[in-house]
Amino acid sequence: MKTKTLYSVHPGVAMMQKWVVDLPDKTGRSLAEWIALVEADGPPAEKERREWLKATHGLGTNASWWIAERSVGKGHEDSDPEAYLKAAEEYVAAMFTGAKAGLRPIYDQLLKLGLSLGKDVKACPCKTIVPLYRERVFAEIKPATQTRIDLGLALGDLRGTSRLIANSNRPKGNRISHRIAIVSLDEIYDEVRRWLKAAYDLQAK
Repeated sequence: MKTKTLYSVHPGVAMMQKWVVDLPDKTGRSLAEWIALVEADGPPAEKERREWLKATHGLGTNASWWIAERSVGKGHEDSDPEAYLKAAEEYVAAMFTGAKAGLRPIYDQLLKLGLSLGKDVKACPCKTIVPLYRERVFAEIKPATQTRIDLGLALGDLRGTSRLIANSNRPKGNRISHRIAIVSLDEIYDEVRRWLKAAYDLQAK
C-alpha cells in the first residue's frame, strides 16, 4: 500500500531511471553488473571506488559517483519512486528538527499555499530545500537560518522591491531569481500570495 503524502516524485528520478536503462548500451554493463564488479575487485571505501571507476574503467564523474554510491547501499531513492517519497518525508523532517523546529508551521503554511495554486503543482523535497514545480521550478521553500525561511521565486528579470529581493548573483541555470524572507506566520500575507501566484503563472504551459 502506498503511503499518503503531500509530495510528488522529483523529476530527477525519471532521469536516473533512464540512466539505469541506458547504462548497458553506454558502458557494456548493467548497474547490477557494475556493482558486482566494484564489490569483487574495487577498493572498500565509496570515495576510492569512485576514483577507481574513473581511472580503471574510464567512466565519467557522474556515473562513477552513482555506481559507487549504490555499491555501498546508498542512493536508491534517486531512481525508485517509492523510495524517493519515503526519503522526501525524511528530508523535510530533518530540515525542521533541532534549532529550526520552530520554522515548521511557516513551512507548512507556505507548502499549503503553493499546492493550492493548481492541481498541477508538485512539491518535490530535496535535502535542504523543497522546490515547487509546474512544468519547471517556479518556487522553493528553504529554511535559511534558525529563524528565517526564504521563499524563492522564479520571476525572471523583474525588479525587486523592499520585500522581494532579487538574487542578482545566482548561478547560471538557477531559475530562482528572487526571494522573500519570512520569519513568522504573520508575514505570509497578500503580497507573498501575489508573488507566489505570479511565479506560478509565469510557468503556464
